[in-house]
Amino acid sequence: QLQLVESGGGLVQPGGSLRLSCAASGFTRAYYAVGWFRQAPGKEREGISCISGSGGTINYADSSKGRFTISRDNAKNTVYLQMNSLKPEDTAVYYCAADLGCRSSWRGYKYWGQGTQVTVSS
Repeated sequence: QLQLVESGGGLVQPGGSLRLSCAASGFTRAYYAVGWFRQAPGKEREGISCISGSGGTINYADSSKGRFTISRDNAKNTVYLQMNSLKPEDTAVYYCAADLGCRSSWRGYKYWGQGTQVTVSS
């Protein structure tokens, strides 16, 4: 069983930056692909980015290209999401999820963290 814990969320002003972390524990011998998602109140869960187990393949949703950067440190079993130039519309609960590969939909991921709130407001 794999456990995921997100951290790094909080309140930030428009134009600011945050770095989210997704720490994995449990069965970590396999390098799982990890995706980042977000969900705002009343909206569908939205994919942001995914990184393969080796880190060699990275995908971004069009809406996050240029402002968000995903990375991973397998020695620390942690995946990061660097978010720059944040906007009020980025306000949401951010989740990380893991599976054996990047999936085309959030529904394809087996393991989920509990989420971390990001609020962008002045």
